[in-house]
Amino acid sequence: MFPLRDENPTSRVTWMTWMLIAANVAVFAYQVYLSVAGGPAFDTFVLANSFVPARFFASPVDPRQWLTMLTAMFMHAGWLHIGGNMLYLWIFGNNVEDTLGPFQFLGFYLACGVVATIAQAAVAPGLDVPNLGASGAIAGVLAAYLLLFPRAKVVTAIFIFFVIELAAIPAWVVIAIWFVLQLGQGLGSLGGSSAPAGGVAYFAHIGGFVTGLILALPAWMRLRRRPARTVGWR
Repeated sequence: MFPLRDENPTSRVTWMTWMLIAANVAVFAYQVYLSVAGGPAFDTFVLANSFVPARFFASPVDPRQWLTMLTAMFMHAGWLHIGGNMLYLWIFGNNVEDTLGPFQFLGFYLACGVVATIAQAAVAPGLDVPNLGASGAIAGVLAAYLLLFPRAKVVTAIFIFFVIELAAIPAWVVIAIWFVLQLGQGLGSLGGSSAPAGGVAYFAHIGGFVTGLILALPAWMRLRRRPARTVGWR
């Protein structure tokens, strides 16, 4: 099951979402440039700007280590990584921004990403592998969308063997299935290696999602007090 778009129009231009997408794409383009150029520059850039749990806990008072919690959110490990993350941000981010406002949405996005990083680091504090990607922040966006627009329709591609069916599915179904998969994979990885299972930091997704739910609660309460016809609650 793969979401393609939602049927939930916004009331304004959600420019902050587009700026976040543009920033992620620009950083990834620079990563590709360094990779193609060859030499040590690519590895140096990735290592310097990714979050490395073992390095952080070795120097927890170093402000540069705290800064990597932010810089790592704008880096990605490959085309599928950034493609999937930006698709989810494009589908679900605009409506959350429409509800919160652009600058509150930016703060929400960054806060979810930082807490997601802390959650993953708490599970594997000795991991000496770079953590990078916007997945934790976007998990928070998914949680906010689930809370604010549970019945909005999401056009989803459903793969049945070699046949692809398109269906408009309620957002709560799409996002709930996604979260259950993350939770199951995360819990399943606890008894094994400290490294993220399959290269995926599942506890970053879980941490970002829970943070998104908590931070979106005030907006949800405001929408609940409005008339039922309000755009935000349907």
